[in-house]
Amino acid sequence: MEGHAAEAHVHRRRTGVQELRDIEIFLVLAEELHFGRTAQRLHVSQARVSQAIKKQERRIGAELFTRTSRAVHLTEVGRQFRDDLQPVYAGLHESLQRARLAARGITAQLRVSLMPFNVADLYLYWKAFRARHPQWGLQVRQATFTDVFGQLRNGAMDVLVVWLPVEEPDFTVGPTLCTDSRILAVAADHRLAERDSVPVELLADFPHATALGLPDYWEDSYLPFHTPRGRPIRRITAAASDNADELIGHVGMGEIIHTFPGHVTGYWGLSNIRWLPVPEMSRMTFALVWRTEAENELIRALADTVRDLGAYRF
Repeated sequence: MEGHAAEAHVHRRRTGVQELRDIEIFLVLAEELHFGRTAQRLHVSQARVSQAIKKQERRIGAELFTRTSRAVHLTEVGRQFRDDLQPVYAGLHESLQRARLAARGITAQLRVSLMPFNVADLYLYWKAFRARHPQWGLQVRQATFTDVFGQLRNGAMDVLVVWLPVEEPDFTVGPTLCTDSRILAVAADHRLAERDSVPVELLADFPHATALGLPDYWEDSYLPFHTPRGRPIRRITAAASDNADELIGHVGMGEIIHTFPGHVTGYWGLSNIRWLPVPEMSRMTFALVWRTEAENELIRALADTVRDLGAYRF
């Protein structure tokens, strides 16, 4: 009997973990609306994602998503299920995280979302922060391109490292971490590939990518909507991307050309890509940004650390 009881206890524990993972899969799919991206983000197979959703649909007795060959959408039941689950899951996840941190002697954690690619170059700031404040944890993650400012507003992140200007009335713009030049990425067999540099006027001759949920002024500061002569610089929604790997993939296939901060050449050694200077475009400035109402001791400490060390110039 004791053996059966122990086995049942292990089964219940595993089942609980499995159900929590299924909830996480549902919530990520509700956000991504794409089985492949959900699987990639959670490091599971697409079959595992499908299995979790079908299991929840059987339990509820209704479809949570409608699927076609081109798109995935939440049903009305799915939207209600998402809205009910999100605060419960977030609270449970935060409680577990706080318990793990407390077990390591860490009293709080600062979450930073990073828009530039140069994680290694910016490590001096993270290292200095940790050395100054060993009682606090620091989590640094790469940002997605979709609804970037939403990560601050929904509380998923405490601080963003993003390019300026940021003119959101509910945000505070902190110190600068780095400045960088602009370069253009084109496929190795693109007709611009043999040039030494590219004038902004030529950017209007080829399509570029876009992302969803970006304020117009902020997108225009990265890649202007018009050339100096007033020609539109076209974005195509077919190349809309929420991460850097997708974006550079579109470039390599010759579907688009796209501008990047110059430091990416130190992280992407791609034989099918050519990097071309765009001298007319001004340097980019990346700074700390946070929601003003959410400012706390940890955010101020990180800002002080960056100010003390000064900005990194590429």
